[in-house]
Amino acid sequence: MYRPTPYPRAAMLALLVAFTSHGAYAADFIVKTTTVPNMKAVFGQVESRIVLPARVRTGGSVRELRVSQGDEVKEGDAIAVIVDDKLSLQLDAAQAKIDALSSQLDNTKLQLERAQQLRASGAGTQASLDQARMQFEVATNQVVAARADKTVIEQSTREGTVVAPATGRVLTVPVTLGSVVLPGEEIARIAPGPYYLRLSLPERHAADIVQGANVTVGERGLKRSPDQSETRLPGRIVKVYPEIVDGRVTADVEVAGIGDYFVNERTLVSIPVGKRSVLAVPPEAVRTLHGIDYVRVAGIGGAIDVAVIIGERFEDNGQPRIEILTGLHDGDRIVLP
Repeated sequence: MYRPTPYPRAAMLALLVAFTSHGAYAADFIVKTTTVPNMKAVFGQVESRIVLPARVRTGGSVRELRVSQGDEVKEGDAIAVIVDDKLSLQLDAAQAKIDALSSQLDNTKLQLERAQQLRASGAGTQASLDQARMQFEVATNQVVAARADKTVIEQSTREGTVVAPATGRVLTVPVTLGSVVLPGEEIARIAPGPYYLRLSLPERHAADIVQGANVTVGERGLKRSPDQSETRLPGRIVKVYPEIVDGRVTADVEVAGIGDYFVNERTLVSIPVGKRSVLAVPPEAVRTLHGIDYVRVAGIGGAIDVAVIIGERFEDNGQPRIEILTGLHDGDRIVLP
């Protein structure tokens, strides 16, 4: 019976290596010089676009203080109560004046009714009736004025309650319980947002900062995700201030998702300040063996592994790329898996 002769062990191994070296790599990538933004890491400070003071409208002493630094408040919430002890005395005096004038009004009303009866019977004169009517009208107007004065005092009492002017976060509360405040004095400062990052850069970068440029913002506190890769937030430069102060240029960055940051908190921001030429390859072209990065380069005699030093990761026209610092040249043909 015929039995096929098995391949020697060395021949099988050579065939396996040849398949691994050629069959698993099919696509090519031509290395070309690419211009990318030169990113600079700076610190940005979180600020609120609007900071509103909650002011008291009447003087007095702080009887209640319902907020502290860092509290979230809604528009219209009562944050403090200011009490002026003189207002209660003024209310009592206003009420006593109303009672006295009301008694005078009742008296003048009786006199008017009596003068009308006498005039109707012919025993009274028209002058007496006119005088009684005038006294009644004067008393009526005095009662109305006294009630208006009391309403003003009651309104002043209600104005002792300080309300939040907007929904936001309380930054500072410069008063304490029992302290005396004057009309118009701040009880609290509230930041309703929106929040943005304020950057301060050296003057040499003034010409390279462009409004509308995209930036990346490091995670709060420069934390890292569980896979040890830094989580970054996208941002955009929305304003570059035309004045340079103390040798520094100021710019504002708009970033989504920083509403829970502390105001004046600092975070790391990478911004484009110029451009540079780099050589880059797709991430799948780089493989790591024993801590050394390799890229497979196609040559005349076949593909060889070249040790490289990689740099930053970026996107080129929406495609991920890895910067190659050393090991490759412009025009090299990379064999991709």
